[in-house]
Formats: sequence, structure tokens, C-alpha cells
Amino acid sequence: MKSIKLLRNELAQRLEQEGVENSRAESDWIICRALGFNQTQLLTADSVPDSRVNEIENLIQRRLDGEPIQYILGEWDFCDLSFYVGEGVLIPRPETELIVERTVEFFADHPAPVILDLCAGSGCIGLSIAKRLPLSTVFLIEKSPVAMDYIKRNKERHKLRNCVLMQTDVLEEQPSKFLSVSAIVSNPPYIPKGELKTLQREVQREPEMALDGGDDGLVFYSAIAEFWSHGVKDILLLELGDGQYDAVAPLFISAGFEVSSLLDNAGHQRVLQAMR
Repeated sequence: MKSIKLLRNELAQRLEQEGVENSRAESDWIICRALGFNQTQLLTADSVPDSRVNEIENLIQRRLDGEPIQYILGEWDFCDLSFYVGEGVLIPRPETELIVERTVEFFADHPAPVILDLCAGSGCIGLSIAKRLPLSTVFLIEKSPVAMDYIKRNKERHKLRNCVLMQTDVLEEQPSKFLSVSAIVSNPPYIPKGELKTLQREVQREPEMALDGGDDGLVFYSAIAEFWSHGVKDILLLELGDGQYDAVAPLFISAGFEVSSLLDNAGHQRVLQAMR
């Protein structure tokens, strides 16, 4: 048996030495994941059997090797919901919640909007919108079969019936059934190909398909403007990489939209808003 207090301190110290910023919280999350504990059980437990210490050690080693904590835990929170995540799917991030918040605000009094979530990944954007706008119909478009499996699991987890899943390549011309929709939302791949190897090691463990925006980072924005935007009646909301607004905005101005940006908590132009 090992003291849980001692174990928590040892693991947090090891993570901190490896440069993990949130070392105390991550060590606690890993212990809870291994033991099936909630935070209260963790704080009230006295010791851990040696057999379970080995299991915890295996998870800690994965983190020390650079695997994202979200993959180790197998789920992550987004917009007050929890989504299954793992190898092969992009990890939900808090700045992306701007898209959901603005969409829900915009359609609060709309009777039944039809919304496309392009490059849907885990489904966190589209499924969160569907949860908050129960009269909407949300199409989640994703090319990756691995990501599509996560979307299916997350749809079932949150018991959503107002969603339609489609495995389609956004870089190809849109299906004719989408020639008239209320909105498009998307967090497309936007990292320039040449910068992928410079990303922090955890981000490099995420699927390249979900990160690679082509040579200039703009290939998906160009495809959305050319192939998908013409059927949008109301609003289009796209996540941007740092400094990309000035390059992306003209694509949608040329497509007949009035454009502006939404700022994230760091003051970056994080979301392009394009309105008819």
C-alpha cells in the first residue's frame, strides 16, 4: 500500500520537472482516471494498493512521453458538456467555444435553423449547438473515419436526435442538398504545413489531417468560400489562427458577406464572422 498523499506529491513533482504547467491538477486527474475516483474520493482516500500504483504509473509515463492529458483521460469538457476524445481526433479548446456562444445567441429566436458544422472533428461544436438549440438541425461533416466514430459516440452520449452525420471531404464541392442553409460553423485545419513540426509535442500528437491547412494555412477557408458559402442565408463563423483574419476576410467579402471578427480572451481575432 502507498499513501495517496505521498503519491500525489511525487507524481505532481515528476510532471513539473518535465515542464507540465498544470502538474498538480494533471496528477490528480490521472489518479482519478486509474482508480475510478471523483475529486471527493481522491481527497478522502488514505492509500492505494500496489497493484493500482502500477496502473497509475503506466498512465503517468504516457504523459511524460508527451501524450496529451485529454487522450489519457479519454474525454474533455467543452461548453459544459463532456466529449470523448482520443488518438485521431482534435482536442476541444476553450477558444472554440466562441463559435457555439455566438451561434446560440444569433439563433435564439429563430424557429428551426439548419446549420452545417464543417470539419467537425469530435463533434464538439455541432453537438453543443444542437444541445442548446433543440429545434435546430445540425449536419456534422467530417472526412476522417476515426473522427466520425467519435462524433457518433458523442452524439449517443448526449442523446441528440437533431443531428445528421456525413462523411464528406470539405475540399470538394458541396452536395446540392446544402444549397440553402442558415449557417456554417467550422474550426478547420489552419496551421501552415511548414509550421507543423514547430508545434509543441502534445499538439504534434493530434492528427495532422486536423491541423494541416496547406502551404499558407488557407486552403480550407478558400474551399469553404468557393464551394460552401453560397448557400448560407444568415451567418458563417470560422475559427482562425493567430494573424489570419486579414488574409481570410477578403475571401468572404468577395463571396458577398459583411465580415468582422470575434476576439478571444487573449485579444486575438479568433473567429471570422461573415453575415449576409
